[in-house]
Amino acid sequence: MNIGLFPMSGIRVCDTELLRLGLTLPGFVERSKTIAALPSLGLLTLAGMTPARHRVQYVEVPDGNLLDPLPTGLDLAAISTYSAQIDEAYELAQRFKAIGVPTVIGGPHVTAIPEEAAQYCSSVVVGEGEPLWLHVLEDAECGRLQQYYRVDADGFDFADAPIPSFELLDISKYNRLTVQTSRGCPHHCEFCASSVVLTHNYKQKPVSKVLDEINRILTIWPRPFIEFADDNSFVNKAYWRQLLGEIADKGLRWFAETDISVAEDEDLLDLMHRAGCAQLLIGLESPTEAGLHGLETRSDWKFKRFPHCKEAIRTIQSHGITVNGCFVLGLDGQTPDVFDQVFDFVKETELYEVQITLLTPFPGTPLYARLEREGRLLEPRNWKKCTLFDINYRPANMSVE
Repeated sequence: MNIGLFPMSGIRVCDTELLRLGLTLPGFVERSKTIAALPSLGLLTLAGMTPARHRVQYVEVPDGNLLDPLPTGLDLAAISTYSAQIDEAYELAQRFKAIGVPTVIGGPHVTAIPEEAAQYCSSVVVGEGEPLWLHVLEDAECGRLQQYYRVDADGFDFADAPIPSFELLDISKYNRLTVQTSRGCPHHCEFCASSVVLTHNYKQKPVSKVLDEINRILTIWPRPFIEFADDNSFVNKAYWRQLLGEIADKGLRWFAETDISVAEDEDLLDLMHRAGCAQLLIGLESPTEAGLHGLETRSDWKFKRFPHCKEAIRTIQSHGITVNGCFVLGLDGQTPDVFDQVFDFVKETELYEVQITLLTPFPGTPLYARLEREGRLLEPRNWKKCTLFDINYRPANMSVE
C-alpha cells in the first residue's frame, strides 16, 4: 500500500486582537514558528513500525487549505491532530473520502470523542496507536477497516517501542526533534489533555531504546537539539542518571518538561547540565496559592509544593539550566490581580522565559466535565477555541473580557 501520514501542524488562534498583535510582536511570532517546527512524533513512530512492503510519505499540514491538490495514488491516509485543528482534520478526511481514499484519525481529541470523529473518517484509533497500527494496516490491505480500533486494558509496552522514521523529515525545516522517554504522569491535573488521555499508566521506555533513537537522529543531524517529549521527565531519577551518563559525550543540547521536584537533587542537576540540558519547562500554573487548591486531583501536589517554587527556580537556574515557567490565567480562585502577580513573580525569581496561557477546557478532561456541569462553558464543543490562547468558559472571579 501507499500510505500518507498527515499531521495537522502549526499554531491556531481565534482572538482577532491577538492575531493583530502577532503580526508585529516578535515573541509571539517566534513562538508560533517554534511550535510549528515540531514534527509529529506519533506518526513518525507509526512509520517506523510499518512493514517494508508498504510505501510511506509524511506530509505536514500547517493549514488544510494549503493541501491542494491532494496527494494522489494513496491507499490509506492517516491523520493526527489536536482539538484546535480537529475541524480541519475532519475536512481533510472528507476530501480524501470524496476521491476514494480511506482515512484513519488518531490523537487525544478523537480518543476523548471517538463517536464524533467516526462521522468523518473510515476508522478512529482510540488510545495509543502503536499496539493498533499493524491491525489497521492488515485490515486496510484487505478492504475491511473497522470503525473503531481500541487498545486493550494493558495498553502498549514501551519495551516494544519502534524507532521513529526520522529519515522521512527534511531536517532543514526543524530547529529540534522529539524523543519520548516516558508516557503519562503520576500527577493528574484537572486541565491536562496530554498523554494521560491516551494512557492511564505511567510508563518508561528502556534506556537502550531511547539511545537507539538518539543515535538514529545523530545519523541525520550531527549536533541536534532534542526535546524530550514527556509530560513529566524526571519522575524516575535513577533512570535519568543512567540515561544522562550514556548521552553526556554525544554533543547534544536538549530541553525537557518536569515538575519542581527536580530541584531537590542537585547532583542530578549537575549531571543534566554536563549532558547538555539547556532548559526545563515547568508548569507553575499560578504565581500565588490562589487557584492551585484542588488543581492536582490526586494529592493536591501543586498546592502543597507552592511554598518551594521560588527557591526551586533559583536552584535550577544556579546550575546553568534555564527555566521556562508556565502560568495558567483564569484558574478558579484567581482574581484580576493575577496579571500583576505574574509580573511580580517573574521579576522576583528572574525566570529566564515565561509561557502564559488561558485555562482551556479540552474534551476528555475533568475540567471540561466540571465546567459543563456548572454551566460555565461559553460555546460547548467549539473545539476551535482549544488553542490555549482563546477563552471558552466563564471565570469564577473575573470577567471573560
